[in-house]
Amino acid sequence: MAKRENGETRAEEVHRRLRDDILGGRLAPGERLKFSDLCARYGTSVGAAREALARLAIEGFVRNQSHYGFMVVPLSHEDLADLTTARIEIEPLVFRLSIRDGDMAWESSAVAAHHVLERTPFFGPDSVDHPSDAWTTAHAAFHLALLDGCGNRRLLNTARSLREEAELYRQWSVSFGQERDRDIPGEHRALLDAAIARETDLGAERLRDHIAHTARLLIRGATDAHLGEPVR
Repeated sequence: MAKRENGETRAEEVHRRLRDDILGGRLAPGERLKFSDLCARYGTSVGAAREALARLAIEGFVRNQSHYGFMVVPLSHEDLADLTTARIEIEPLVFRLSIRDGDMAWESSAVAAHHVLERTPFFGPDSVDHPSDAWTTAHAAFHLALLDGCGNRRLLNTARSLREEAELYRQWSVSFGQERDRDIPGEHRALLDAAIARETDLGAERLRDHIAHTARLLIRGATDAHLGEPVR
């Protein structure tokens, strides 16, 4: 398949742009993804769009239903609860192994990723309701950098997949990032401090609390129609 100027194939470009539109809230949970619309939106072929959708389905961002076709994965409180349970079990374990086994290059990468996150504005110039694409990218990069010192590739890949699924919920929460009683930058700094100090137990505990706090917020404050009625 021919490469674009930046080295991407057409399918890779469509995958990247479609994924960004899903995570950026420009395509809503449950929204149907018709090939004709995708081809017009991204200026691509049906084959490239199909390949991109198949990859996104594996990653958990879209779903393919019989007699309906592809759609952005729907969100629900029940799914969020299951996802949170899995993340609380897996991610602190991976972070613990990362702190224990990560080398100096890993530590430097985590510091650099935090530097970028700390200096990236949470909201973009065109949106005050959702995190900006730049912040979302920097946030994901920081958390993945913290986990990347883990030498167990299976555990690491599982943790990465769970984190990516959670991004959808952050994007569609009406209150994430706007809580008056929460210091998200401070939580990120505390995670980095534990990593640099090689405090495995402390790091795992802080990450567990970070995940649980965010999940409680999303469940409590998710009044968006895509999540249904809020859980009381």
